[in-house]
Amino acid sequence: MLETYPASILRDRSSKCGQGFEMHLYILIRYGKVFKTHLFLSPTVVSCDQELNYFILQNEDKLFQCSYPKPIHGILGEVSMLVAVGDTHRRLRNVALSLVATLKSKPEFLGDIERIAVRILDSWKGRQQVMFCAEARKFTFNVIVKQVLGLTPDEPQTTKILEDFLTFMKGLISLPLNVPGTPYARAVKARRRISSTVKAIIEERRRSRRRSSDGGGKYPNKRRSGTNGHDFLEILLGVESLSEDEKVSFVLDSLLGGYETTSVLMAMLVHFLGQSPAALAQLKLEHRTIRSMKGEDELLNWEDYKKMDFTQNVITEALRYGNVVKFVHRKALKDIKFRDGELKMVINPLHILMWNFKKDWY
Repeated sequence: MLETYPASILRDRSSKCGQGFEMHLYILIRYGKVFKTHLFLSPTVVSCDQELNYFILQNEDKLFQCSYPKPIHGILGEVSMLVAVGDTHRRLRNVALSLVATLKSKPEFLGDIERIAVRILDSWKGRQQVMFCAEARKFTFNVIVKQVLGLTPDEPQTTKILEDFLTFMKGLISLPLNVPGTPYARAVKARRRISSTVKAIIEERRRSRRRSSDGGGKYPNKRRSGTNGHDFLEILLGVESLSEDEKVSFVLDSLLGGYETTSVLMAMLVHFLGQSPAALAQLKLEHRTIRSMKGEDELLNWEDYKKMDFTQNVITEALRYGNVVKFVHRKALKDIKFRDGELKMVINPLHILMWNFKKDWY
């Protein structure tokens, strides 16, 4: 029999402890690895149990299905790849993988990322203190917006999208009250504004294409010269199997999927390397060796990154020990018995929030 606890424990502890290790430990010690509560107005089982989580993931589309509570659909949109299931999700996922593979194959991909990284590092000169997690988020956002929409950090549209996106993020995991002034209601409106901005960019890009086909030259808008031909949006516009709303949702999903996870991983890397001087020294040596083989202003390429074996080990270890994706939602498709009846889920459909908890932490 599972114990039942109010959802406020998750909200209260997250505000006091942040989204780090302390909240996980607090929940584990006080409420156990598995307990029942209500989240987003839905009866939910919260699982911090690795064995149960593994069982759920191993039975994807058999006993369980990816499912987010209805209020989250209201923010993400019904055509978002993050809430789609079954054949629709597989179709959108295949398109996404194809788009990303095409984009990464472009020679400009790594160069754009390196230039943004250098720009961020240059901005630290003369500063006595740097809040790294905030800087990592800035870097991640600038990279995504550049690669997806072809926008630079200095453009007004970039600032507008960032403001709306931060509002969107604050309301994504909040009390689902669509009442004016609440974080949830502000997030829904911010999502609409982002969609309008993206649609305007798409329409501008189509006009540029038409002018090009009419003999006006390739991408006459000089402000983005050399960008439109290889960014994610340009490739996305050529996918005829996607509706207009799906294309807009793809852009928002790209921001949502990469913004928090990538910046958190970068912050974890810095945190763990700060605790391991030997690993930091070896990482520096690897980077300096590769850099010494390049010209002064020569950018790194894929061959250089393939030589970074120790760097890849550091990233893999940070992912293993850290916690980039803190939780995921699944829905039980039928009554489930687990561990010979010790755990029986009798609510159907039942939402399950699997909390990513590492055994090394306790």
